[in-house]
Amino acid sequence: MGRRFRGESHHKVDSKGRVSIPASFRRVLEAADPNWKSGDSPELVIVYGNHRRPFLECYTMEAIDEVDAKIAALPRGSKPRKILERMFNGQSLPTNVDETGRLVLPAKLRQKIGLDGEAFFIASGDTFQIWNPGTYEEVEMAEAEKLMEDLPEDFDPLEFLDGAGGV
Repeated sequence: MGRRFRGESHHKVDSKGRVSIPASFRRVLEAADPNWKSGDSPELVIVYGNHRRPFLECYTMEAIDEVDAKIAALPRGSKPRKILERMFNGQSLPTNVDETGRLVLPAKLRQKIGLDGEAFFIASGDTFQIWNPGTYEEVEMAEAEKLMEDLPEDFDPLEFLDGAGGV
């Protein structure tokens, strides 16, 4: 496994859909693009999925290759394979970072997640997500609280790393 995305940040989105990618995220994209050379623009795949995904998920080339291999291992014509192929092949956009470190997000993708004026980037291991900041606060923060609600108030999430915590 290559380098991982870490952190979160807010970035302005201009009227043409251009948004700067955090510099540390660009370094991970470069490291995880087997075709990248100094001076080139790294490639990535933006998976937008259906209405159930209120964010854009950006995959490095290494990460999307891993997903593609897992999909190819599923039985041809099976329901899981059809669903995954539609999402990762059909509801996705191969793109690259431009020479100024920005992504150009087409209107269709901006409209899908209600992106207007500002984007929220958050790392998710070998992917990162782009959210409408308000949606992230509303949806994702509520989900994070829900995940923790059954745990004791003094629970330390680091216990998960050792398989402790009974969850």
